[in-house]
Amino acid sequence: MATPLTADQLVAALRAEGVRVVERPGWRTHNRNHKGPWGPVNGVMIHHTVTSGTSSTVSICENGYEGLPGPLCHGVIAKDGSVYLIGNGRANHAGKGDGDVLQAVVAERALPSANEADTDGNTRFYGWECENLGDGRDPWPASQLDAIERVSAALCRAHGWGAASVIGHLEWQPGKVDPRGFTMNSMRQRVAARLHGKPSQPSTSTYTVRAGDTLSQIGERLGVSWQAIARANGIDKPFVIHPGQTLKIPAK
Repeated sequence: MATPLTADQLVAALRAEGVRVVERPGWRTHNRNHKGPWGPVNGVMIHHTVTSGTSSTVSICENGYEGLPGPLCHGVIAKDGSVYLIGNGRANHAGKGDGDVLQAVVAERALPSANEADTDGNTRFYGWECENLGDGRDPWPASQLDAIERVSAALCRAHGWGAASVIGHLEWQPGKVDPRGFTMNSMRQRVAARLHGKPSQPSTSTYTVRAGDTLSQIGERLGVSWQAIARANGIDKPFVIHPGQTLKIPAK
């Protein structure tokens, strides 16, 4: 068990692991702490959103919907690998799950099958929603899987946990299928390999231009100067970019 990270500690841990962090307005005090305890925490839970489009996904996870108020997670992991922080504290992401699974996470041993819903997971887990339709066909770009790995490793490293502390929603709550499209065993292997080394920054990543994007907006969103993005992609005056164009994003 561990005391949850403060907002500053969370941002520092993510950035040290090379995560491209986007801090949404008000995220540091956006939570459901008035509905129950937040912590002690035991692990990291990964979800998929059943949505498409980063802006709409972030909005839904921030605000929630009828019957389930936001925040619905602590952060949204977009397809381009950007991580949008939207909540700090208790979030409506895990619901009730299997207490036997929680005990296995605490002991960092193999997970039993989830067949009960008797334990509040919103108290015990950081929750990360990953932008994906969850239909088994919507792709998981390498940049997104890399971000999931880095986010998970950052929290494990900060708390002294092993990769066994990272689970999927489908491993926690009976009847859930998320995340669908990759296996949690494969992700835990990636996290374990990363934890064997020191935090590292990616040399480059990619971003797919959306309608209305400008280089300055992309740079501000990703925390990289637009001039560096232009140089990395050989873009000269008048610095025109097009929807669907894939840009190389240099490390900060």
